Amino acid sequence: MNATRDKILQTLLKKPKSTINDLAEAVGINPISVRHHLNNLQMEGLVESQEERHGVGRPRLVYLLTNEGRERFPTRYLQLTTRLIAQMKESMPGSVVSKLFGKIAEDLVSEYANDIKGLSMEERLDFVKEMLGQEGFTVEWEKKGKQYEIHEISCPYYQIGMAHPEVCTVDQTLISKMLAVPANKVQCILNGGTHCTYVVDAAPKTR
Repeated sequence: MNATRDKILQTLLKKPKSTINDLAEAVGINPISVRHHLNNLQMEGLVESQEERHGVGRPRLVYLLTNEGRERFPTRYLQLTTRLIAQMKESMPGSVVSKLFGKIAEDLVSEYANDIKGLSMEERLDFVKEMLGQEGFTVEWEKKGKQYEIHEISCPYYQIGMAHPEVCTVDQTLISKMLAVPANKVQCILNGGTHCTYVVDAAPKTR
């Protein structure tokens, strides 16, 4: 990313809800150039705008980072999450920890229950691919004989999973529930695989 756009993102990280004039002053370029960069950043999903009341008159337009924009910057979320899971495992029985991870997946499935109702298996696979993509996964699927293989090319849980492999049950449970058939893991990146692969039967089950 070029230096000017990076400075704009840095400014919005430190000072959310900045106006174009605020950003122009902080970055050291004219407002017209700032607007051009903001348009591009909005198209990339890194920045969003909001109307904000400011005294009398028309609302002013302010800008802030989206979740994706904030993820461009190093955070300590990973370290905190790893510590929280370690503490959970120390203070709770293993069965309770596993149940909590399963509940996370079930809650996600319940959010999309109406969207997947009546879909064919391949439509569900496409839906799962898109949904997991929104969660930070890169997913592809293919049909092989009477089975489907679901490949997780990249996984947002990888770093946490190295210390706490239990977290992998979240996406496995999610896939199983969304497709209404058991998802069997046949390859895992934590065990030296190039990616994680799940296999499901091609039976056209719907809910």
